[in-house]
Amino acid sequence: MKRILLVCFCLLVWTADHAQQKQRTPYVILVSFDGFRYDYVAKFNPPNFKDFIKKGAAAQGLIPSFPSKTFPNHYTLVTGLYPGHHGLVDNQFYDPALRKPYGMKDKTAVGDTAFYGGIPLWQLAQQNGVHAASFFWVGSEAAVKGIMPDYSIPYDEAVPNNKRVDQTITWLKLRENKRPHFISLYFSLVDSEGHRSGTNSAELKNTVLKADSVLGYLMQQLKTVKVPVNVILVSDHGMYELKQDEATFIPLYKLYNIADPKIVTANGGTQAHIYTGNAGRTDSLYTVLKKEEKHFKVYKREETPVAWHYDLPRIGDLLVVAEPGYYIQDKPRAFGNWQSTAFGVHGYDPSVVKEMQGIFYAIGPNVKAGVTITPFENIHVYPFIAKILGLPIPAIDGDFNVLKPIYKK
Repeated sequence: MKRILLVCFCLLVWTADHAQQKQRTPYVILVSFDGFRYDYVAKFNPPNFKDFIKKGAAAQGLIPSFPSKTFPNHYTLVTGLYPGHHGLVDNQFYDPALRKPYGMKDKTAVGDTAFYGGIPLWQLAQQNGVHAASFFWVGSEAAVKGIMPDYSIPYDEAVPNNKRVDQTITWLKLRENKRPHFISLYFSLVDSEGHRSGTNSAELKNTVLKADSVLGYLMQQLKTVKVPVNVILVSDHGMYELKQDEATFIPLYKLYNIADPKIVTANGGTQAHIYTGNAGRTDSLYTVLKKEEKHFKVYKREETPVAWHYDLPRIGDLLVVAEPGYYIQDKPRAFGNWQSTAFGVHGYDPSVVKEMQGIFYAIGPNVKAGVTITPFENIHVYPFIAKILGLPIPAIDGDFNVLKPIYKK
């Protein structure tokens, strides 16, 4: 009987201690405003963003991984790995081993766990007894290594932005044993308008101010929550303005037979991945493209710059990379009836094109206020969030020490 009582007492003590530990675990909302360039706050003067920066910490820019595209970099933010290490090497690509294409609009591929590597933040949290939620994020619709976020919403661009905020607040008001301590939240409006009208349009300014009102609504609603929350604002990349002009485009279809069934082409605009499946075809096509290099550069996979961390079969046997200011097209395009004389793109090498830089702003009980840091690579966001949440940091490309100057216990 004494032994039973002792076991019960120990169990009660452990349960109470575990509950207190969970209560002490901070909260983090990772918010992405897709395509929000590093200089939009200075350029468009959004008041809520400016107030957020004033009260928190800020980086002068957030440097995306190569290529500076939406899916690779959103997944980098939640894995701490370069795209060449976590596997999502572009918004669309082909996996020769799986013999499957991946595309961001392909629901089957997006939900296929075979494409995703690394340990997403929501999975890291759950592995350590912490609940997690995602209102849209790349990777959250796939059971990576068999695990989904505790709460997740399948992507639907039509969901109003304020409703996304409302659901986030609802999650934070759940009972402690159900409440997520890590939440990812995504907004696409700035990116969509940047693509449509470029980076200098009145339409983009109005859209940035709409995003500002969404941020204001989020911060206002957080005042109704009785737990201390750290809010981290990021973007996956910036935006580069191009002219709606025939000279802007690189006609890939004029350089080789892209309809050849022996060759797979996945064109991302700033890069085109070419899968030949044969060393002889690779060498032959490389020779052809090398002679035609104008406003683009062609690489064999093993020739890609080391700084890109981009040497794996999913990038293709050949990689065609457009120069800044140019865009690859894989089929003929009609010219003349444009709603705008400019449009926006991203994907260029962020070490060369500063316009690819995004934002990093943070505020909360675990963030030092009034600190500004120089631009840093987005691989370092993951260990910063893991540190705030008290989670062990796995082997990743990111390093907590980069953001240590803004961390507060």
